[in-house]
Amino acid sequence: MNDFHWTKLFNPEFYITMEVGGIPIGIYMVLFIVFAETGLFAGFFLPGDSLLFLSGIYSRELVETFFMIPSDLSNVTILALLIATAATLGNVFGYWFGATSGQFLYNKQDSFFFKKKYLYESQAFFEKHGGKAIIFARFLPIVRTFVPIIAGIVRMEKSKFMFYNVLSSLLWSFLLVFAGHYLYGFFNDEFGIDLKKHIETIILILIAVTSFPLIMKAIKARRMTTNTSEEDN
Repeated sequence: MNDFHWTKLFNPEFYITMEVGGIPIGIYMVLFIVFAETGLFAGFFLPGDSLLFLSGIYSRELVETFFMIPSDLSNVTILALLIATAATLGNVFGYWFGATSGQFLYNKQDSFFFKKKYLYESQAFFEKHGGKAIIFARFLPIVRTFVPIIAGIVRMEKSKFMFYNVLSSLLWSFLLVFAGHYLYGFFNDEFGIDLKKHIETIILILIAVTSFPLIMKAIKARRMTTNTSEEDN
């Protein structure tokens, strides 16, 4: 812990390889963070997509916390299912919170863990895409934190919500975990490149890719505001 620096909190590898008293707890940290991103609606600053991708790279080490499985495919599949379950439960909690207490967020003051503008942006996103917003939001940082809450606030039909919830959780976890696992093997076998030695680069690329839709949306919104202002003048 002497080498600890607060910036490590934004590095997914820090959580994946975490140990307490020599006992690995990475799998528990991964599942908690996935749940927290939507279940605790304050997890938007946590490393969601990059965490899943790197978890795929470390799939064997993570699953071995519970049991030893020789099959590579079984390891990565079990990990993806565990993450999908945590993601599903997180959304359920977010929906419940939205249905019971979500309205108070519109009167809540901004803080480090909460920005009201994210709530309004997620609401607009949900109104535009409807139930499919739950699927799309899974792949968008920040938006995925608030969309389940919005679904609860508008009292989206529970069966419909659960359908999109489970489907989005499975797609998100399997795509990113399998991508991390098999791209690691591909680069290692074909080019002799160990992706574990390039974690920082991978994180930066993933942040750029996942943030691109949000940046484009912000630029589009600013252009529309500018054009409206010019028309009014």
